[in-house]
Amino acid sequence: MAGKNATATEVQPKGLSALAGLYSGFGLPRLIIALFLLFLFGVAVVMKMDLTILISDSLVRIGMNGLLVLAMLPTLSCGVGLNFGLPVGVIAGLIGGVTSMNAGLRGFSGFLVAILISVPIAILAGYLYAMLLERVRGEEMMVGTYAGFSIVSLMCVFWLLAPYRNPALIFAIGGKGLRYTLSLSNMFAKVLNNFLAFRVLGITIPTGLLLFFAAFCVLTSLFFKSRGGLAMRTAGANPMFATSSGINVRAMRTTGIVLSTVLAAVGILVYAQSYGFLQLYTAPLYAAFPAVASILIGGATLRNATVGHVVIGTILFHTLLTIALPVTQSAMPGADISEIARMIISNGMILYALTRTERR
Repeated sequence: MAGKNATATEVQPKGLSALAGLYSGFGLPRLIIALFLLFLFGVAVVMKMDLTILISDSLVRIGMNGLLVLAMLPTLSCGVGLNFGLPVGVIAGLIGGVTSMNAGLRGFSGFLVAILISVPIAILAGYLYAMLLERVRGEEMMVGTYAGFSIVSLMCVFWLLAPYRNPALIFAIGGKGLRYTLSLSNMFAKVLNNFLAFRVLGITIPTGLLLFFAAFCVLTSLFFKSRGGLAMRTAGANPMFATSSGINVRAMRTTGIVLSTVLAAVGILVYAQSYGFLQLYTAPLYAAFPAVASILIGGATLRNATVGHVVIGTILFHTLLTIALPVTQSAMPGADISEIARMIISNGMILYALTRTERR
């Protein structure tokens, strides 16, 4: 009898320690958000909403925003911090997309040419952006925010004066200046979403979109396991030790910023083909904030960020945004609070995520 009691007291601590290990590994913030997501799904079931549509929309939103969140990883790893200058890369992607549309390219050829045009522009812009941040070392996130705002404002002039002449792109009155929103319906809209897409249990799986995001996650993960990736992480974690080991810290920081800018350029094209529109002028102004919130909710800090944090954060943040709005509208019919609810949820989560940043 005494032996049985002893066994029970030994098993209980082991079970509790396993739960404590799971709790510490997953983290309290992510646990709360995951439980809130389950609660929203429960409300959707009670309100007899179509769960297949909610899950399908969530999968699309995860795929279309994934690369923009992944663009945060190189700058966190090289020690620059969160890339609030993400609009620099977004603008490069928009130039590639508009140029491809102006040439009348459609389908995958239009999408791939847009990427090919945007990547060299992103490399050049990323290099210049890195030179700017190198001059303000220690204030990268604040200066990056203003750099992003500045480039968006400057490009408003470019969109008005750019030498594009495709009638589908320019204002009908006046005959010059690009429109605020350009439809991709006859160009390369949803080329990734529809590639190898299939339905299972009523849920539409955007296979091409998810595979594209997964491929970039794998490539990024392989890079950070390579010699160059490890050198970048070392330069970001301990610059003095990296310098004493023969690592060029400045080159690593520049490489990280350029990689982040290129990922942002490709990411906005993936977002646009899924959304069905290219949005110009002031639309990219706050592009960095949802990406910042996603990777921080995923568990990343200024000292530690991985591809796993990107994937978990993207799933939690964008699934919550996708599910919360229709559930709110269904729970309170007749009250058009969808836009208010979207702002509260989105900005509230960004504020929460930003308060979790650790000081270096």
